[in-house]
Amino acid sequence: MWEYILLGALQGIFEWIPISSEGVLTIFSSFLVTDMSSIDFSLFLHLGTMLAIIIYFRKEWVDLFLMKDKKLLRFFIIASFVSLGLGFIIYKTMGDISIGSGLLFLMGVGLILTSFFQRKNIKLKISDDVSSVIVGLLQGIAVIPGVSRSGSTIFGLSLKESDPSEILRKSYLISLPAVAASSGYIFINNPSISSFPWVALISSFIFGIISLKIILDFSKKTNFSVLTLTFGILCLIGGLIEFLI
Repeated sequence: MWEYILLGALQGIFEWIPISSEGVLTIFSSFLVTDMSSIDFSLFLHLGTMLAIIIYFRKEWVDLFLMKDKKLLRFFIIASFVSLGLGFIIYKTMGDISIGSGLLFLMGVGLILTSFFQRKNIKLKISDDVSSVIVGLLQGIAVIPGVSRSGSTIFGLSLKESDPSEILRKSYLISLPAVAASSGYIFINNPSISSFPWVALISSFIFGIISLKIILDFSKKTNFSVLTLTFGILCLIGGLIEFLI
């Protein structure tokens, strides 16, 4: 029982920071859970953090469905369309090839450079639609095993946005279609996943919504350059860990 609670907690915490939660869970579950696929189990736990996103951002979802926030809706549609399309192509063509550690290093360097640019007040002059496409492409790349989805999208959003809480909000909102699509695909191909321990899913949801609030509150109190520098260093550490393992 405790191992499932632990794995759920790891998913709930690592989902929001630029270190691949799937990679972390795959490593830990391979030791703690031996009677099921570690990859399928990690994707199963993503449903818990997906529920946390739905509940925590319930006002934003209502606004999106009622088309009250047309700017956010346009970003959501473009980024989702691009990420799902690219993600499907990469999944079908690359299979289980993993180059995540190298890309995670690149994201780390990118976030550290972004920290420098923001400190010097240097911003890329790109349109909202171009920014949406970039974010969608970077989220699509995150289908590659070991690549952090949040790290990719935070980097992409930081090229234009300057408000850390807005960057994180958009990064987490845009994760919903990607998680829903991957989880749905796993359920179709492996219906037995519904028999996985639900206590782990509950743990993922509880720790997910708590850590989500902590990170978003922290983002409102800290300087953007400090936030991106912190995430960049985490990307480098995560890439080093994945490379060594």
